[in-house]
Amino acid sequence: MDLVRRTDELVGLLGSWTSGSGALYKRLSDALKDLVGQGSLAPGERLPSERALATALRVSRTTVVAAYDHLREEGTLESRQGSGTRINSALPPVRSDGWTSSGNGNPIYGTLLRTDDSLISASCLRTPALGGVERAVREVVAQDLPSLMAESTYHPRGLPALREAICRYYERQGLPTHPDQIVVTTGAHQAVSLVAQLYLRRGSTVVAEDPGFAGCLDLMRDREAEIIPVPLDDQGIDPIGTRRAVAEHRPHLMYLMPSYHNPTGVMMSAARRRELGELSASSGVPILEDSAYTGIRAEDEPAPLAAFAPRGAEIITVDSLSKVAWAGLRVGWLRAPAEMALRLSRRKVLADLAGPLLDQAVGVRLMDDYEALARERSELLQEAMAHMEGMLRRDLPDWAWRTPDGGAALWVRLPGVAARTFARVALSHEVELVPGPVMSASGGEGHEEYFRLPVSFDHATREEMVWRLARAWRELDRHGPMVGHPDTLVV
Repeated sequence: MDLVRRTDELVGLLGSWTSGSGALYKRLSDALKDLVGQGSLAPGERLPSERALATALRVSRTTVVAAYDHLREEGTLESRQGSGTRINSALPPVRSDGWTSSGNGNPIYGTLLRTDDSLISASCLRTPALGGVERAVREVVAQDLPSLMAESTYHPRGLPALREAICRYYERQGLPTHPDQIVVTTGAHQAVSLVAQLYLRRGSTVVAEDPGFAGCLDLMRDREAEIIPVPLDDQGIDPIGTRRAVAEHRPHLMYLMPSYHNPTGVMMSAARRRELGELSASSGVPILEDSAYTGIRAEDEPAPLAAFAPRGAEIITVDSLSKVAWAGLRVGWLRAPAEMALRLSRRKVLADLAGPLLDQAVGVRLMDDYEALARERSELLQEAMAHMEGMLRRDLPDWAWRTPDGGAALWVRLPGVAARTFARVALSHEVELVPGPVMSASGGEGHEEYFRLPVSFDHATREEMVWRLARAWRELDRHGPMVGHPDTLVV
């Protein structure tokens, strides 16, 4: 099979390649070589033409020619008459250690691997630690350490005390839960991955909100599943479209984010949650409910979807402490019917045997105070949201957005400009954005004029980011192409 790397995908993988020192062609050749070493570019894969890549990167063709020539000389690239420039097919393939297939062009993953301090990356949401995390750590060290050190087993389903604390949390929401229904995971992302591994394989279908969170959609695409996109309104996923998709495609799974949907911030109504629970029961299609943002805005937030579901509905709820307490605390969990939780725990054992007990012990202390932590995080995010919206109205009045019900980002619409075009210009001003097509459940199509803008930076970084974005917008307004121009889809 002829592997051809699309220009827009390669630009996304290269990210902020211009940072650093040295000749520009050398920085480009080093960045391309790094992608080969990471496995993001495979042996035999054909690269874009020198002219196409130069246009997309907004550099001279001479720069790309010199970079390609340098990589040919050292054996990383090869060229054949009539077949273009390729990664040397004689290079050994790189094995991937992760769950996601390499080289999907998703900037969310690329940012996690970079350490460029000058770049403001809006591709990942930030969650600095609340004060309660430090207190919990100190209490664990002072009071729980001896008993933890005496443990001689892995606890693959999670520390029993934490599973019990999670049950109490759900019971406070009106959802009775038994510890056998809980599997503790290394963050919510692993929980979604375990569900994808259990339910999906090549040719499986998944109904998902469009747009949606690219990180989890990519986990499902990595299983070679087909995503069936259904649009949202201001109450959540469209129920008529969902019923139609279920009837036509007989999906293996529905993946939904009812509370503060990422990226739109929409809160699904209680009535719609009940309707979806009934659909799961009547159709036999399981629902994976991603509750990563639960509790961090509305005081009258509906209970988890499982609380509305009738008997016979199969609802798997995924949540974590990362968005409320601290991103560095990789403690997540899933709640499922007991027999399904057992099957998922076996997948967990295959993934990493078990999670770290010290982190889970901290989680025990935080779970019983979850509501207070959520209120504190909510206040911080509301303040950040108001600050961001005020700056955008002042400096970028042409932009449009709906003030979200909650969450940590704005879903911004640009007036007549492709977001991938603007993302390219913003990157030259050292701001990395996630354009709408990356968040598309359709696989890179749609939402062309939208991008996700996180607000959860500190005050000074938010101001600096908006200042850089305003400069980029003025530059694009003077020189940039509009939607429909053949050079717009390049990030």
